[in-house]
Amino acid sequence: MPWETEYRQKIETPDEALRTVRSGMRVYIQPGNAEPETLVEALLKRAPFVHDVEVVHMLTLGRADYVAPEMAGHFRHNAMFIGSNVREAINDGRADYTPVYLSEIEGLFESGAMPIDVALIQVSPPDAHGFCSYGVSVDTTLTAAKYAHCVIAQVNDQMPRTYGDSFIHVSQISAIVECSRPLCELPRTRISDLHVAIGRNVAGLIDDGAVLQTGIGGIPDAVLRFLMDRKDLGVHSELVSDGIIPLIEAGVVTGARKNFKPRKIILGFVLGTKKLFDFVDNNPEFEFHPTAYVNDPLLIARNDNMVAINSALQIDLTGQVCSDSIGTQFYSGIGGQVDFLKGAAHSKGGKPVIALPSTARNGTVSRIVPMLDPGAGVVTSRGLIRYVVTEYGVAYLHGKCIRQRAQALIEIAHPKFRDELYEFCEQTKWLQHPHAHATAE
Repeated sequence: MPWETEYRQKIETPDEALRTVRSGMRVYIQPGNAEPETLVEALLKRAPFVHDVEVVHMLTLGRADYVAPEMAGHFRHNAMFIGSNVREAINDGRADYTPVYLSEIEGLFESGAMPIDVALIQVSPPDAHGFCSYGVSVDTTLTAAKYAHCVIAQVNDQMPRTYGDSFIHVSQISAIVECSRPLCELPRTRISDLHVAIGRNVAGLIDDGAVLQTGIGGIPDAVLRFLMDRKDLGVHSELVSDGIIPLIEAGVVTGARKNFKPRKIILGFVLGTKKLFDFVDNNPEFEFHPTAYVNDPLLIARNDNMVAINSALQIDLTGQVCSDSIGTQFYSGIGGQVDFLKGAAHSKGGKPVIALPSTARNGTVSRIVPMLDPGAGVVTSRGLIRYVVTEYGVAYLHGKCIRQRAQALIEIAHPKFRDELYEFCEQTKWLQHPHAHATAE
């Protein structure tokens, strides 16, 4: 059967397609800018007819009404990475959080540890050969669709066509819902003076020819601003944001010196605005892959001079990093932080970086603390930590003893909290000088 015929036969209305979802099933939703909102809206209409449906996804940008209190018993969300639209529900006990390395999520689908009944995806219209592109978000979705029992695709003529391992053939789709609507966007963060100060310090660690992994938000965007005088930077990153566009247009990001996948920007998804969607459309410089590939520490480590820049909510004086919770309140997720810090640590000339403001809550609390808050999760252990950057400087912790670590971290803490950090170290004897008890001759 020609794929065109098969395509036409699979077209359904959103409500028809979502009748596939029945009680007790697990439904995967494509995350980020690619969230298939038309299908999600139809899924919500199924609520009166189903119970105990688990909804699984990473960060989504649309409405997540399936976590509303009135949806209890019908839907229950399981977050692999927590977004602001589900955070309250998780901390209120109406939804779940599964801590997992981003690189290992797809293994749960593949092994059957977390089987997917229905995958809701959004793709571009098919090309001349019947292949639809996952567009702005390959991430964990290509694998989820591969192992799902049923794949419902929102085919959107506004989804870009991207290159790499980013295609699904019409024959692999169970039902097709056509639509034309703008993708979810993530507005750019306003860059503050604080972000600029931290960005300047991080940028000082980045040499010509380095390969970058950056996230989203004010600090990564500020870092990128300070790199316009660099040469031949490369990118290998779980995600790319709008901030990369000026560096490509200026000829700073070329990938020319990359020893692994030269000249290609390797990524799992983009997270940004329509300007970025248009930029990656039919752009062979961007090579999209599943997250299990992009975030594989062994592949990351093949990039010489890999600089991985990640953020944190809190770090203690021994180097333990919490980046997914504020005390017992779950905030985000493990994400790709450990994947990339591990990869950069094993890269020839690599630099694993944690960058964070020295304070939180308008300067009232220090993010560099004697001990992590009760309930705070250690995402990155004290054994993996290398560079820590705040607006006050750079601390290098690898191979340093506890005394040296505490001293280095206090020096980049906010000045108004340094005395109390020193006092804690005196009580614990962490900063006791080696010769303090030597008797004078």
